[in-house]
Amino acid sequence: MTKLEHFPGAAGLDEAGRGPLAGPVTAAAVILPDSYRLPGLNDSKKLDAAHREELEAEIKACAQWTVCFVEPAEIDRLNILHASMAAMERCIQSLGCDPLEIYVDGNRVPRSLLGRAQAVVKGDGKIACIAAASILAKTARDRYMVEMAAQFHGYGFERHFGYPTPEHFEAIKRLGPCDIHRRSFAPVRQFDQGVLAL
Repeated sequence: MTKLEHFPGAAGLDEAGRGPLAGPVTAAAVILPDSYRLPGLNDSKKLDAAHREELEAEIKACAQWTVCFVEPAEIDRLNILHASMAAMERCIQSLGCDPLEIYVDGNRVPRSLLGRAQAVVKGDGKIACIAAASILAKTARDRYMVEMAAQFHGYGFERHFGYPTPEHFEAIKRLGPCDIHRRSFAPVRQFDQGVLAL
């Protein structure tokens, strides 16, 4: 495993949930302590659920952190890119401190952070605070979608977390979209217009 770079006092920003047809987009910001021990810390996509949850607890115990959600109605109003940027901006605003540096996973920086933040492509596999943020964003969103599965029966949110899987398409066809579907996303919009062919 590649050793992650650590920048004391820096905040890492990442998001989860750009691609799903349902549920929020979720961002997290994390400032790790100067000396930290988180064996196995890595990009959340490279970890299984059990390991993510172990690291989530350890990160929350040792770091400054915050998680923010942007709900589907706001995603539909802003579009998913701007909603993702808004979630990350809100994370920095709610951290309660001014990070020495800010590293954002990806190739874009939220507008309000221009001049303060640096975009790092695949940063969740390179920089420790971004990897930690990726874990908190992913675990928070997954947990939210499991809760939604208990509220909106039959969609399988506890398995696919709102992503566009065959099971999810079949559920939309059978049940129609529910309150947490993103109406601006093509498959949901096409169902509403009566043109979805699954």
